[in-house]
Amino acid sequence: MTTVTLKGNAFETIAELPAIGSKAPAFDLVKADLSSTTLSDFSGKKIVLNIFPSIDTPTCATSVRKFNQQAVSLDGVGVVCVSADLPFAIGRFCGAEGIENVVAASSFRSSFGVDYGINFVTGPLTGLLSRSIVVIDANGIVTYTEQVSETADEPNYDAVLAHLA
Repeated sequence: MTTVTLKGNAFETIAELPAIGSKAPAFDLVKADLSSTTLSDFSGKKIVLNIFPSIDTPTCATSVRKFNQQAVSLDGVGVVCVSADLPFAIGRFCGAEGIENVVAASSFRSSFGVDYGINFVTGPLTGLLSRSIVVIDANGIVTYTEQVSETADEPNYDAVLAHLA
């Protein structure tokens, strides 16, 4: 388990993020149109998994907006923004915000949170995903991870971009 905080209160996740140098767990997530997106869809590309509790919170929404802006200049990189929100909420947000440069997807009918070790198992966010970043190289190997220690904080965007260079 990993312990993170939400406004200073400690909560645990089910496990730890995948180890750097390990093969990234396969995933099958649901996009706003109810189609699937999988790890193999990004074969030969680097991938940034921007993972967060809910698109309907200010910090989560900000991370999606920032990665959407940055994705335009990231050649050969796919960005997948993942939450446990229903695909309909994801679609509503992305449509209203003009989000077109990232894949926004839901983990709602998958084992993604367990496979990546980020499901909250204690506290009011139990069942949602802990704010995390996973960078996967073109060969499917995890090259960078960050589990944000304070859930209300944004991830380290500069560190993510440095691992994509």
